Amino acid sequence: MTATLSKVDRGPAQEAGPRPPRRYRLSNLDAKVSPYLFVAPFFVLFGAIGLFPLLYTAYVSLFDWEVGADEPLFIGLENYRTLFEDDQFWNALFNTFSIFLLSSVPQIIVAVVIAALLNANLRARTGWRMGVLLPYVASLVALTIIFGSLFGPQYGLVNDVLGLFGISPIDWQASTFGSHVAIASMVNWRWTGYNALIILAAMQAIPRDVYEAALVDGASALRRFFSITLPMLKPTLIFVIVTSTIGGLQIFTEPKLFEPAGGSGGGSEHQYQTVVLYLYQSAFQGLDLGYASAIAWVLFLVVIGVAVLNFFLTRRAVR
Repeated sequence: MTATLSKVDRGPAQEAGPRPPRRYRLSNLDAKVSPYLFVAPFFVLFGAIGLFPLLYTAYVSLFDWEVGADEPLFIGLENYRTLFEDDQFWNALFNTFSIFLLSSVPQIIVAVVIAALLNANLRARTGWRMGVLLPYVASLVALTIIFGSLFGPQYGLVNDVLGLFGISPIDWQASTFGSHVAIASMVNWRWTGYNALIILAAMQAIPRDVYEAALVDGASALRRFFSITLPMLKPTLIFVIVTSTIGGLQIFTEPKLFEPAGGSGGGSEHQYQTVVLYLYQSAFQGLDLGYASAIAWVLFLVVIGVAVLNFFLTRRAVR
């Protein structure tokens, strides 16, 4: 009876079989753990230089926190209430959206056209593709200074060209709309070629047999572009539009250097002061870190909202 029970007790262990070799267990553990270790540096860096500053900015925005203050005063949402009653903030927000629309909308349209031209059978295509990327490679500060001279009110080349058509000189820096056009021109010059190459790469990934089938069916080049190319570019267009939205609503260098003195006021009447310029002015000139943090968080929410809106509009428009 005892021998029988001992056999029964040993039965499950014998049915389980021998333990797998150590090399196999390590290999299995490596396959499960390694992917997380490979992506861990990104999340560590994102948490250190992305998420933590974002959350800490939200914390600072709840205080009356000036540079050098030993004990900041907790005031809750008072900075946000003051911000929404601040006319200069709303003016900066209007300027930001105006420059964003004048830059991003033409930029995306022209980038698609340039990408379509570069995708055609051109001579020296590599040279043309490198050429459209040169404005992006050039120094942003140098480009801003050059464009500031081109749009100069007295000796600017743009006014000289307009004078050939009988148009009176425009004071680009004093005019609200004129300054927005000038700054948007800088943005378009820098980023159109970059976006065109991204769209070109997506165009070249479209299968050739799709175009061949449409050609056999008698579809014209224009019909193939609107019925095949644009719908199949939808993921890339969404990416380009969202990134252009994020960058366009955070514009800083172009309006800052467009003013001859390089100030953060955005002109004598804040006619081209953007939200980021106002944030910079509040934080590093007004030394009010709490109020500047509130501006940063409101801008963050605006950027997220507009980016999500553009995402859904692009998905619906490009089918």
